[in-house]
Amino acid sequence: MVVHGLPNTVGVTMDMMILHGQAVMRGSRRAMVVVDMPFGSYEGAKEVAYDNAARILKESGCQAVKLESGPTVPETIAYLVRRGVPVMGHVGLRPQAVNVDGAFKAKGRTEEERARIVAEAEATADAGAFCIVVEGVAERLAREITEAVAVPTIGIGASAGCDGQILVTDDMLGLFDWTPKFVRRYADLKGEISRAVAAYAEDVRARTFPGAAETYFSKQRDPLPD
Repeated sequence: MVVHGLPNTVGVTMDMMILHGQAVMRGSRRAMVVVDMPFGSYEGAKEVAYDNAARILKESGCQAVKLESGPTVPETIAYLVRRGVPVMGHVGLRPQAVNVDGAFKAKGRTEEERARIVAEAEATADAGAFCIVVEGVAERLAREITEAVAVPTIGIGASAGCDGQILVTDDMLGLFDWTPKFVRRYADLKGEISRAVAAYAEDVRARTFPGAAETYFSKQRDPLPD
């Protein structure tokens, strides 16, 4: 959504995720890199999910894949883990389910929804996921999930009740006009970029850029015309 301007993540493809994964891995030295499996690549037959996960690992060089957990996904997670694929889970607000939910909405505000998400988190951990992303849930639910599972939880819009935190880089750096409730801006790069581009355009119009410092000259003085 950030890089390609998509309205949601449903249109993301395997090739796109592998390409991004490869780019990240070229700059990674010590970080653990986890690549999201896109919508449609793991919800069906678990054998297909394994083929897609193996392709992501082999072609990107990443160390793990992430799946958005749902009623049928824990069985697939267990299948992948038994075959040597490290899996990170994802519960709560699931971006790939936006067409079912109708919008990106916080989860766990009703007792029925809370119980379902806790059960999904427990099933995800029991299936062998080494970590679970918890997105867009009420604070009480985030703490309940973190206490219920033995694996670490990483929150995004899930309060400080999780073991770790994550934000979309472009959100935390202030590259968009609108900021979600759960984001804290640590910079105003959109403003800085706008000011830099405006200054550049002004210098070009005034013909002060490029100046002597940015111009190549011959090593020998050019001869004067006859």
